[in-house]
Amino acid sequence: MTIQTRLIEYTHGDVLLEGMLAWEDSLHEPRPGVVIAHAWGGRSAFEEGKAQALAEQGYVGFALDMYGKGVLGADPEENSALMAPFMENRALLQQRIALAVSVLREQPEVDPNAIAAMGFCFGGLCVLDLARSGSDVQGVVSFHGLFTPPGNTAGNRINAKVLCLHGYDDPMAEPAAMTALASELTAAGADWQIHAYGNTQHAFTNPAANNADMGTVYSASADRRSARALANFLEEIFA
Repeated sequence: MTIQTRLIEYTHGDVLLEGMLAWEDSLHEPRPGVVIAHAWGGRSAFEEGKAQALAEQGYVGFALDMYGKGVLGADPEENSALMAPFMENRALLQQRIALAVSVLREQPEVDPNAIAAMGFCFGGLCVLDLARSGSDVQGVVSFHGLFTPPGNTAGNRINAKVLCLHGYDDPMAEPAAMTALASELTAAGADWQIHAYGNTQHAFTNPAANNADMGTVYSASADRRSARALANFLEEIFA
């Protein structure tokens, strides 16, 4: 078994984007594909590693690009500045992640009728907005995502199954936001799950997260449990 990767350039308006595809080359039939939406710093080795891990499980992973080819933040201030235009213009965010889904569907390794999306932090918000927009992907998974509703999807029916993997002590999405999301998903008719991990803060899947003042702290147990929850969810939606 060998994991193969390739970079894929695509454009949104006049913005050149670049994602990374990962697949296992001994599987000759098209496989389910999973888009991976990056955290606020841009597409990095972290998301590329998640794409490769999915490939090892028999899926095709696609680490998308929301910001532009080679655009990465170097610190929280730069990351926030990169994310801000999408928080202010959620229609733009929704268009860009929908485009990434379309690009993934076009790849010959991928079954275009078996697509999911997952994301981390800002990327968690992106995949929730994908579902909120009425996308026909099979499911979306938010890891320590932001829950702020976009304001332009009220009344939409959510077709995708939704899984949120969340730290109960996340200062960026406190329990009230979690319960508000549950109400929103219920009103939209979604098949949803929220797994809240106790004594767990933001960025719990990232071993490099160690800023207690910001509330971004890695948790080995929550990382392990959320990985298992993801595996179970993908197995269910692609059955």
